[in-house]
Amino acid sequence: MTGVSARSLLAGPVEVVHVGLDMVASAAEAGGAPVTRVDFLPPAGGDPDRLALLDQLLAPPLGSAIDAANARALARLLASRPHLVGVGLARDVIPGMTDGLFLHAGPPIEWARMCGPLRGAIVGGVLLEGLATDAIEAERLASSGAVTFSPCHHHQAVGPMAGVVTPSMPVWILEDQDGAGKGNRTFCTLNEGLGTVLRYGAYSGDVLARLRFMATDLAPVIANALSAHGPIDVRLMMAQALQMGDEGHNRNRAATSLLLRELAAAIVRTAERERAARAIEFITGNDHFFLNLSMPLAKCMLLAAEGEPLSSLVTVMARNGTDFGIQLSSMPGRWFTGPAQMVRGLYFPGYSAAHANPDIGDSAITETCGIGGFAMAAAPAIVQFVGGDAADAIATTRRMRRITAGSNDAWTIPALGFAGTPTGIDVRKVEECNLLPTINTGIAHKTAGIGQVGAGLVNPPWESFHAALVALAANARERI
Repeated sequence: MTGVSARSLLAGPVEVVHVGLDMVASAAEAGGAPVTRVDFLPPAGGDPDRLALLDQLLAPPLGSAIDAANARALARLLASRPHLVGVGLARDVIPGMTDGLFLHAGPPIEWARMCGPLRGAIVGGVLLEGLATDAIEAERLASSGAVTFSPCHHHQAVGPMAGVVTPSMPVWILEDQDGAGKGNRTFCTLNEGLGTVLRYGAYSGDVLARLRFMATDLAPVIANALSAHGPIDVRLMMAQALQMGDEGHNRNRAATSLLLRELAAAIVRTAERERAARAIEFITGNDHFFLNLSMPLAKCMLLAAEGEPLSSLVTVMARNGTDFGIQLSSMPGRWFTGPAQMVRGLYFPGYSAAHANPDIGDSAITETCGIGGFAMAAAPAIVQFVGGDAADAIATTRRMRRITAGSNDAWTIPALGFAGTPTGIDVRKVEECNLLPTINTGIAHKTAGIGQVGAGLVNPPWESFHAALVALAANARERI
């Protein structure tokens, strides 16, 4: 700046945009200048070791190689074409599922470290399978090793909240047809609804009766209707739902309506009249019904992105109520964990943060795939459920664009000029921007047997991303 232009600047009113130490801005404020403060944190939290790793991972030659790997992984994710192809029993269709094996959400965990809602869901699962006659006996069996546990993600499955899948439960079957992951299959249970339900750790007689109805009545009706109808392109259905005010995680009203619209005629044609009516009533009474399809949809697409050497893209985010874990495309199956965080949200009457369990569930697979919290701008009404206002929803989607490798132009957001949803979380960008992914989620009571107490927003723990960054650097150095 020349002396003349500097003097001209100082001659008129001065407005300051401040990034950095507050004490510097206070001097300008004392002089009467308007100051706009911008939050700033140094990359990688200012840690010198992580900063050195980040420099290596962003600069050539490693940075260029990782960028190319991410482009390939993202291309495969976007090319995936998951279709709903059927409903089957978990023991018959989920890889590796056996009697006595219970799947759960999040990273691996043993009974002694399980939180209340996960224990409650397992107790309910033991009762549902007829392995015990009461909750005390069910808990004794679960803690004795008579039942074994494994993460849903280890079996190409996903489970909301506690995520418990038992051998006799009916599950959705999704298959990648003609996409980059052709032949990949993913699985998820059918959604029970909100409130006092198994996935939130409740196991009362009403909860078990609902699950038995779903297995004996609802699932066969849907399975027969799907058989008559043929595969359904759920990726396209999600694209339509985003145009209609859903975001794919905590708002699923449009997608649930679209699914029922697609299946209604086949249900009526293939089921006895009263059974058809009960099935339709159950679906229309549960706006979250499609959540258990958006999750395996996202899992199927992310499976296509796995196994790309050097890629820094996140392909799994999941929590078991005790631990939060992520996985990277370049290291599928390897967990990077930290403590599950508390959710910031709205509570049902009579409940508060004092009753809440830390974050839980596999449903963050939606954010990992670019919907959920990453697509909140498509669903301004979501803030009535998780808190904030419509401007917050738009701002959240815009922030998430800073930490992703690209966008999904098949899933567009009207409020952002039909821009695609931000997709492909890059662990390097998370560290560089000091910006964690935003997840919108339900809140479970910390005590087994009670159920849902609210909903809100949460971020992963930094420990997961720090550990993944270190492992990525080590993996990349071995290959370059």
